Parts: sequence; structure tokens; C-alpha cells
Amino acid sequence: MNTIEEQSLPLLTYKGKVLMVVNVASYCGLTPQYESLQAIHEKFKDRGLIVLGFPANQFNNQEPGSNEEIKEFCTQKYGVSFPMFSKIVVKGEGIHPLYQWLIGKADRKDIEWNFAKFIVSRDGTKAWRFPSRTKPDAPEVLKVIEQQLG
Repeated sequence: MNTIEEQSLPLLTYKGKVLMVVNVASYCGLTPQYESLQAIHEKFKDRGLIVLGFPANQFNNQEPGSNEEIKEFCTQKYGVSFPMFSKIVVKGEGIHPLYQWLIGKADRKDIEWNFAKFIVSRDGTKAWRFPSRTKPDAPEVLKVIEQQLG
């Protein structure tokens, strides 16, 4: 995988961590979820949760910018400090292998929209999926995070 700065970073970097993987977009009605994602990152990072943001431009072209523009938007508007990655494909032809794996583990259909959330267990064997409109700090999401962090 490539970070938003276009540096190669293997997913194994996060081995032993609980992950929250989210497909993000800058021009979506759900974009304010960045605030909650950042708050969750700050609250749980010392306990082993890592939020990972994956920009995707597949839903009404709501993420048209370059990686540099996306990074600037996220850091300036929402203070994002969690890891962000290069723009990827999250459904259909050319789907990124990570999203193929996530969908398979969560036993669900294609990603429907921006800000779909997956929680991945520390050992990487399980994934829970939450729909786009479910806020990152919703009780059902926090329950899974807490369970996985132990």
C-alpha cells in the first residue's frame, strides 16, 4: 500500500493492532465524520487502535483531488493525524485487495458509499462492518472497539 505521501507501507506494519478502516471522501455529506474518526484515533491509539483512511472517488466523484490536495484538506479542515493512504478502488473492477479481503471477512456486499467502516481484530482474522451513515463514535461501533482492545 502507499501512504498519502506516496511512500510504500506494508499492512504488516499494523500487525497486532485493532484497525478501523474507512473509505473517505472530501466532498460528501458524510465528510464531517472525519471529526469523529480523529477523536476515536486520539482516544484509543495508546490502547492499540489505528484508524486508517482510504480515499476513494467512486461515489459521485466526491474525492476528485490529488493525494496532496486530500492530505491538505484533511489536516487543515479536520486536523487529521491518523494514517491516510493513496486513493484506491473500493468496489468493482480493480478493487484493492484490502477491500476485497475486508468485504469477504465481514461477509457483506459491495461498499455502498463513502465512510463505510470496518473494525479488524488484532489477529486479523475477523472484521465487523458498519454502514456509511453509522457514525464512527456510535455505541455499536465503540462496543466492538472496546471488545477488541480488551
